[in-house]
Order: sequence, then C-alpha cells, then structure tokens
Amino acid sequence: MTDEPAVYGGKASGRIRTRDLLLAKQQKQTWSMLTSYDCYTAEIFDRVGVPVLLVGDSAANTVFGHSSTIPVTVDELLPLVRAVVGATSRALVVGDLPFGSYERDPGQALTTAVRFLKEGGCQAVKLEGGARMAPQIAKLVDAGIPVMAHIGFTPQSEHQLGGFRVQGRGEDAASALVADARAVADAGATAVVLEMVPADVAKEITGLLDIPTIGIGAGPDCDAQVLVWQDMLGLRRGRLPRFVKQYAQLDAVIETAVREFVQDVRHGAFPAAEHSFG
Repeated sequence: MTDEPAVYGGKASGRIRTRDLLLAKQQKQTWSMLTSYDCYTAEIFDRVGVPVLLVGDSAANTVFGHSSTIPVTVDELLPLVRAVVGATSRALVVGDLPFGSYERDPGQALTTAVRFLKEGGCQAVKLEGGARMAPQIAKLVDAGIPVMAHIGFTPQSEHQLGGFRVQGRGEDAASALVADARAVADAGATAVVLEMVPADVAKEITGLLDIPTIGIGAGPDCDAQVLVWQDMLGLRRGRLPRFVKQYAQLDAVIETAVREFVQDVRHGAFPAAEHSFG
C-alpha cells in the first residue's frame, strides 16, 4: 500500500471518487484533468495516472469538426462517454452536458444527467454557468449526481460573451465571478472549472472555496489544471490559446507516418511477404 494520495495512484483499488478530489485540495495536492473522447486515448491517460477525464462538449470541435461547441448533442456525446468509461478503471469520468440540454429548468437538467449516468456510465457531469445554474446543480446533487461547475469563459455562451474573451477583469466583473463561484459551491458542486480568468481572481476563488478549482487559462494557483488533449499533444493546427502548452507534436508524427505508408503502397514496398498469408 502506498502513501501517495489517490489522485497520484494511492489507494490501489477502485476509481477516483469526488471525495478524493476534496481530500487532495485539503492536502494541497494539485492534479491534472484531460479531455478524452475515445477508448484508445482514455486507456493511455488512465494507465499513466490522469485522475479525471472529461468527455467534453469540445468533441463538437475535436471529433465532429464544428466551429463551436454549440451543435453537439446528447445522442452524439453518449457513445463517446461509453467508450471512455469502458476503457478505464481508475479515472473519474465526467460527462459534459451539451448546450440546450439543461438550461431550461432543473427538471431538464436532471433528465439529461440521468441519461449520462445510466446510458454513458460516467460518474459525474459538468455544466456551464454560475449563479443562474445553481438550481440545476442543487437538483442534480439532491438526486445523488456529482456536478462539476464551469464559470468564467463558458464556450456555450460565446455569442453572448462576444467571442473568446477573458472574463473577470475589473472590480465589478471579478466580484461577479467570485459570486458565481460561491453560488455553485453553495449549490453542492463538487468542483468548479475556471476558464480564461485573471490569475489573481482564480487564486482568490481557490482560497475561498472548499471545493477544488480546475484551471484552464486561470493561472498556477488552481487546485487542478485541464487541457484539451489534442491541443496538449500537438494534434491541432492553427493558432492555439495562450494557456496551452504543447508536450508533443503528434500532427508531424502522424503526417510523416502516413506519407511513408502512401509511398510504400505506391512503390510496392507494402505489403511485403511478412505482411501476407501463404
């Protein structure tokens, strides 16, 4: 038995639980979260010890090729959730409730979240919005569903927010963001994502809340950090957000390999005898 906290591989049996995330905050142990949308990446991320995997509505961009997260549907996300859950044994898997599936009222939110747990098999759900979503969060928590909140820049509201813009700059905006953080925590959220907010505001919120904060473009003082895996591993082309650090260049690796395959087939080098049946 190891003395490592559960988020780093301790407590050798079973999945990470929301209580493990709370304990990590109390012990000042920071942890990582990655998006995942398929069985292969999920198995790798789980194997190397990423404690939380988010099947994000960012699949709209990274899987389905949309320009925003808005078009993706519940029925499109649920098979991805099942794939990630089925390929993992350790990570806590969070399903992202897509735009239009929870905003109307708490009852709609509960219906959608139940589908994610029953049909997708995930252990928690995430939804966007601060104080205005507190009734939805409370309803889900009352039903026994762990909820990860998401405030700051909320991609599903990009049209209302005027595009990809840092949130919480200025005294009034910062105060509103703090109020949102308090509201989701009071409603029972088990953690809260802070996206594209000033580092000092994220630090203040992290110190105020008993639940973990998960930063994405929110500075170094959050309790955890999350990235979209295609951004982190260099599969995405084009301009990247400032907060992304790339740890590999898979785009170049894949391009080189595919070019070699194309040439091998063209010139008869593949398949060779060792790739053929007698």
